[in-house]
Amino acid sequence: QVQLVESGGGLVQPGGSLRLSCAASGFTLDYYAIGWFRQAPGKEREGVSCISSRDGSTYYADSVKGRFTISRDNAKNTVYLQMNSLKPEDTAVYYCATAVGVLDLPHHSAAYDYWGQGTQVTVSS
Repeated sequence: QVQLVESGGGLVQPGGSLRLSCAASGFTLDYYAIGWFRQAPGKEREGVSCISSRDGSTYYADSVKGRFTISRDNAKNTVYLQMNSLKPEDTAVYYCATAVGVLDLPHHSAAYDYWGQGTQVTVSS
C-alpha cells in the first residue's frame, strides 16, 4: 500500500546541481517524516536530510548543510531534495524513506518503515 518512488538522479560535474524527487502514496497515519539517505560503496548508510509532516521542520547532515535543501509539495505528496555545489563525495545511491506515526523527526535509518528503490547520483569530472 505504501509506495515511495525516487527520481532525478544522474551524472553531474563537481559544482553542479540535481533535484531529487520522492513521490509518496499510501500512508495510513496522519503523522510521518520523510528522510533522504545515501549509501556509497564501502560506506555506511547515512541520513542526509529529513522533513516533518507536522510543522515542516527539517534536519540536515553537517556534510550537506548549506548546499542541499529539502522541501515538500503537499498537493503532490512529493518531497524534493535540491542538491547544489555537488562534490565527488556526494556520489552515492540516494534513498527516500518514510517513518509513519511519528511525532518527532528521526534521522537514523532504523526509525524508517518504508523505503524506495533508490536513485544513483554520480559527481565526477
